[in-house]
Amino acid sequence: MRKTLVAGVAGVLLLTAVPASAATRLALPAPTGPYAVGSVDLHLVDHARPDPWVAGTTRELMVTVRYPARPGGGPKTPYLAPEAAKLIAEEDARTLGIAADRLGYTFATHARTGVPAAGGRRPVVLYSPSAKYPRSVGTAQLEQLASEGYVTVAIDHTHEPAAVEFPGGRVERRVLPSGPDAGRQLIATRVADTRFVLDALETLARGGNPDAERRVLPAGLAPDVSRIGMFGHSAGGFTTGEAMVADARLDAGADLDGSMAYSQSNREFGRAAEEGLDQPFLLLSAGDHSAAADPSWQEFLAHQRGPVRTQHLPDGEHFSYTDYQVLLPRLGLDPAAIAPFVGTVDPDRSVAGQRATLSAFFGCYLERK
Repeated sequence: MRKTLVAGVAGVLLLTAVPASAATRLALPAPTGPYAVGSVDLHLVDHARPDPWVAGTTRELMVTVRYPARPGGGPKTPYLAPEAAKLIAEEDARTLGIAADRLGYTFATHARTGVPAAGGRRPVVLYSPSAKYPRSVGTAQLEQLASEGYVTVAIDHTHEPAAVEFPGGRVERRVLPSGPDAGRQLIATRVADTRFVLDALETLARGGNPDAERRVLPAGLAPDVSRIGMFGHSAGGFTTGEAMVADARLDAGADLDGSMAYSQSNREFGRAAEEGLDQPFLLLSAGDHSAAADPSWQEFLAHQRGPVRTQHLPDGEHFSYTDYQVLLPRLGLDPAAIAPFVGTVDPDRSVAGQRATLSAFFGCYLERK
């Protein structure tokens, strides 16, 4: 699953089918920081860049900004917008061998939409998901960071997930690249997406409104663009390293179980692995994946100049570093069937450990900057 940029839950293994039933009550663990969490979606249009996957269109993104908020008021933010939730549930359900109506992906998260920010300039953390996956899969980690005082920004890389929903209910479906250079094209597009989001954050920090529809922004939302970190899962971790090579605005990064190679067997590594970084970096791995087993990580560690930390979750698996860690066990499936995705680790312990690690890392390198 880590050796290809487009592998994941939606193409690895068909689990034992179970009878159809009513939607499972899905939920994520509550954040534990001192702040309430607010949320706002932004529609960003890069008028200077054609979309690389759909000819004749302009590159546009959806991002979710979470932030420390004043307590009370505002509706709970759903996990996914309704049309995207339906299509992504259908894809996951086919893989899991269950009825799609069991996956109620519009369940309420712990954030409230559009509520006023708590005030003050806040350090920023960006998030990039795995290839083929929506920005929602890092919600538990991102809500925690927002509750601790960060502005977090989750990026949907349009045309990778099964569905990305834009204002008005318009949905853009998956159109992945193909051919021998597909992996390089994918990561290059993600890096360009990330840099455009950084531009949008600078607009926001200056008091502007980068949303394409100029929808009202939460009062008091003030990202501190002099302190920006980034992390991602799988291809999102690879994206993080490559974005840090390309853009000095990123001060610290973390790769959650993602290879840094276009081809491990041919030793075709990304620039971060071949050149190293001056910024601090965190490598989190699970199961049979670790620096000892990943040539691209070994290459990165040999060239890294900045501080580096590694941590391993032996009884976890690749998707332990996403919300699937806690969502899959709630479905009542055979634990042995979901173990290839999320391991045998206790879900609550796994999430708590990840949150503590990310908080400590970004606290060290962003809070003290």
